[in-house]
Amino acid sequence: MHNKWLFIILLFLSTYLSRFIGLETMARRKMNPTLHLYFSYVPVAIISALLVTQVLTTTNGQTVISFPVLIGCLATAILIKFLKMFLPSVVLGVAIGLLARYFL
Repeated sequence: MHNKWLFIILLFLSTYLSRFIGLETMARRKMNPTLHLYFSYVPVAIISALLVTQVLTTTNGQTVISFPVLIGCLATAILIKFLKMFLPSVVLGVAIGLLARYFL
């Protein structure tokens, strides 16, 4: 039990310190426009990778599409487009995904 907490604390410290040091060193420098363009695409790439791993799941050694997750993702994207509010769109998208999971 103690090893798990020690591991969590060490991961927290290493993550926090690496981000703090990175922010402190990068805040004082003028960033190259090419590097700035590269870093602007990182959040989109990470979110895309997370969504693909959730939508495409493995069952019995075969890759299948999780339709409830896909429906929830699409509903969230459409709601964000029209409502222009993040949190209500995500909450409604999760609810729609849960309903799709229950009825599919």
